[in-house]
Amino acid sequence: MTLSADEFIRRFLLHVLPDGYHRIRYYGFLGNRHRQENLQRCPQLLGMASADQNTPPPEPPKDYRDRDEKLTGVSLRLCPACRRGRMIRIEVPPIVCTSPTLRNTS
Repeated sequence: MTLSADEFIRRFLLHVLPDGYHRIRYYGFLGNRHRQENLQRCPQLLGMASADQNTPPPEPPKDYRDRDEKLTGVSLRLCPACRRGRMIRIEVPPIVCTSPTLRNTS
């Protein structure tokens, strides 16, 4: 949509509060002090069944190696050379900072 400059500024200024006013983001049951308790009580007041009774506990997230094996049929846990031995993590390489050091050029 193309707007003239005057129309754009008019629409933009509709969102600016006058001096002395303060925008309140959350109030009522979303107020900061009791938000967690009120949100937990909402399903009860609406007559909904609680989530812990209907759904089984979520299964832990799969490792990327398991997802890759399911997609490709090739296990990343096997040795890439002989395809028989199991790859075991022995050491985690240290994280190397790649940002250049800032020098004082003054």
